[in-house]
Amino acid sequence: MLAISLRTVFGLLLLLFWQCEETVISEKINGISLVATGDSLSRNQVKPVVAMHANYIAIMPFGFIKETATPEIVFNRNRQWYGETSEGVAQYIQLLHEHGFEVMMKPQLWIGHGNYTGHMKMPSEAAWKELEASYRDFILEFATVAETSNVAMLCIGTELDQFIQERPEYWNRLIEEIKTVFSGKLTYAANWDEYSRVPFWDQMDFIGVDAYFPVSEEEIPSLSVARAGWQPWKSALQAFSETSKRPILFTEYGYRDITYAGKEPWASHREGVTVNADAQVTLLTSLYEELWLEPWFAGGFLWKWHPTHHRVERWTEGQFSPQKKPAEDVIRSYYKEF
Repeated sequence: MLAISLRTVFGLLLLLFWQCEETVISEKINGISLVATGDSLSRNQVKPVVAMHANYIAIMPFGFIKETATPEIVFNRNRQWYGETSEGVAQYIQLLHEHGFEVMMKPQLWIGHGNYTGHMKMPSEAAWKELEASYRDFILEFATVAETSNVAMLCIGTELDQFIQERPEYWNRLIEEIKTVFSGKLTYAANWDEYSRVPFWDQMDFIGVDAYFPVSEEEIPSLSVARAGWQPWKSALQAFSETSKRPILFTEYGYRDITYAGKEPWASHREGVTVNADAQVTLLTSLYEELWLEPWFAGGFLWKWHPTHHRVERWTEGQFSPQKKPAEDVIRSYYKEF
């Protein structure tokens, strides 16, 4: 009875909130970010994802850059993992569609030594032009795959703050060109502290946010503390959604199973961390309880899920993946309810 009641309330709120807007949310996006592997995706690897009650999967082909000031993007090469190439992405999408999932194509950049993509900035006009041409080739390659594979949504970039701020006209032209190739929904994955500066939300269907908002400085926060920590961020997101007339979509969200996981949720270092499953459970619960039933909130994509589900315990301990951890049951329960 509780699940039916929540869905009914959500439906009524959704109708009232979005009835006059262009983008209508027919159901919450209960998404999972699927990590690529060196081989094709198998049915056995998809089964555990089906059991999570997800309805959307993010596929993430990568392009690689040497340094933050290097303009060349290397992508779709034989030396990459199969799941990051055009051929591999198409195979993943086909199998996921066969299992009833919708797909978001989310091409991403990786800069050498783990440098943050938001700091990418070219030293000269010539270098900017080279980067622009390289990124155009990169995103249009996968936009084309997305269109031919009948993908529902394309994310046109992830955490590219300086690139966007320095070259706004380029992005306007690029978005126009993307729309000639891809006919589905569009979003951009802004970092949690970047989304208010993105100038082209009026050209997107969703305001995409990588939701690593700091919500607690406690070692292991209680649920009430974690929920209280969401209040200022939640208010700001709602106001921005209403002003922009676009729903908020968490293009990434998640927490590690460590102490102080809510203090700097974006951190991924392995040194000096203490594993704690309760922190991950509590923080995810607070996010679902605070955000998921809001009418201006479209849903989100959990970061992250490894297809090799049967052997993840050792190398995902203290990391974002909820697999084979108590958090897995929490996510499954909420996704089933929503």
